[in-house]
Amino acid sequence: MDPRLVREMLERVRAGELAVEEALEALRGLPFRDLGVATVDHHRALRQGVPEVIFGEGKTPEQIALIAQEIARAGQNVLATRVDAAKGAAVASLLPAFRYVPMARTGSVEVAPTRKRNVAPVAVVSAGTSDLPVAEEAVETLHAVGLEAKRLYDVGVAGLHRFLHRVEELRSAAAVIVVAGMEGALPSVVGGLVAAPVIAVPTSVGYGAALNGFTALFGMLTSCASGVVVVNIDSGFGAAMAVHRMLPKD
Repeated sequence: MDPRLVREMLERVRAGELAVEEALEALRGLPFRDLGVATVDHHRALRQGVPEVIFGEGKTPEQIALIAQEIARAGQNVLATRVDAAKGAAVASLLPAFRYVPMARTGSVEVAPTRKRNVAPVAVVSAGTSDLPVAEEAVETLHAVGLEAKRLYDVGVAGLHRFLHRVEELRSAAAVIVVAGMEGALPSVVGGLVAAPVIAVPTSVGYGAALNGFTALFGMLTSCASGVVVVNIDSGFGAAMAVHRMLPKD
């Protein structure tokens, strides 16, 4: 349930434009609905400002479509993450409104335009091109919560001049999400140069000793740049949601 819709409905009841019984009927489906394969949390947006997000990995296209339809039925926008290309095409065939983004591995259904928040763009920085799927997951999630993303890609420490060329853009950002694999050094560099919140995302990119992202994770957790926040490996979604919680909602 979108908080704006609830507020609008309550204002209409107060103004005498909507009967109490009609408002009760509209609220009857809250706070959740049991679909058998899933129990959809319709109060999530009231508590956190964002509707429940569908984690697509491990779910069938039919399950994703069913959950998406229920979220949309309640008047909320839909975001699904970790949806591979074959599954995305299958969901779109069941639910034509489903917009699939291959690079981000996300799908969405827009019931109503997302209200844009009155803050500067969030910089999404990737160390290399191989990190783009995780970075784009963050971008799509930012869009879903009303935040504008500014992409600064392939500016890793292997060619530091590329990064230094973009520092002024970073300093104007409301927050910075830094996505990097290998040794995961880039967030420390960013954290030492900007005052905005920095969210570090280790990726599972790299050769053997990169340990599927654990080397980058450990490096980011031991960053010498104070206050850098670190999320789970490959969690572009988690980084964007952290930014959502940090920044003003209006």
